[in-house]
Amino acid sequence: MNKQPVTVIGLGPMGRAMVGAFLDNGHAVTVWNRTESKADDLVARGAVRADTIQAALAANELVVLSLTDYAAVYDVLGSATTALAGRVLVNLSSDTPDQARTAARWAAEHGATQVTGGVLVPPPGIGKPGSSTFYSGPREAFEAHRETLEVLTATDYRGDDPGLAALYYQLNMDMFWTSMLGWLHALALARANGISAKEMLPYAKLALNLEYFLEFYTDRIDAGEHPGDVDRLAMGMASVEHVAHTTRDSRVDPALPDALLEIFRRGQTAGHGDDSFTSLIDIVTAQR
Repeated sequence: MNKQPVTVIGLGPMGRAMVGAFLDNGHAVTVWNRTESKADDLVARGAVRADTIQAALAANELVVLSLTDYAAVYDVLGSATTALAGRVLVNLSSDTPDQARTAARWAAEHGATQVTGGVLVPPPGIGKPGSSTFYSGPREAFEAHRETLEVLTATDYRGDDPGLAALYYQLNMDMFWTSMLGWLHALALARANGISAKEMLPYAKLALNLEYFLEFYTDRIDAGEHPGDVDRLAMGMASVEHVAHTTRDSRVDPALPDALLEIFRRGQTAGHGDDSFTSLIDIVTAQR
């Protein structure tokens, strides 16, 4: 009876998973979605459906936004700005750090406080051990609602800047999508040669376990040191060339290895052939 009530706006797979976790943990939940029927089964489980976005905002101080991006946030909340005063908007919608900062200012102009969030698990991970979400924004607002937010995932508070959670989230997405696309490309190459994804699974798990390499290179990168004592960029470039050739021989789209090869070649042209491949960080940084 003493658990904090919460409003959840946006009932896609993530929003629905969050509502379910709150309900399972005894929180009163008010829900709103542009397609009303998406709330039907949640209402059957005990959620309260708000008829309007204004009513959804008015119902509770804590409002969790689970929308596609910040453009959707403005589309949904723009007609209900008079109901924003006093609300803590936990904005879990994905977007850029600058968009998060702009949205936080917009919320403040209407009397609300934004706490930005970046969820690091898919919907099935909500409420499960090992899940985590980045948060940033006013510490007081975050701490006031930390216990409720930890119903969803563990919390990792990154600081007062509302853009930090979005930045950490996008950094993780950069690594995630690059790695997953590499995995899909490898599976396409394997399939072209009669090898199934199931057969590749144990080898993919080994290849994508990069913990040793991350730990080995991190201090060197922070120190700006890229000695070629363990690996050389020229050797890495030859390896990527072999992948590109194998891809073409197998009649698989070579766009991904070609893109990698172009970056290696730029590093070679810049004189890093005898340095570690980690010297490529200077090549990609120079594109800012």
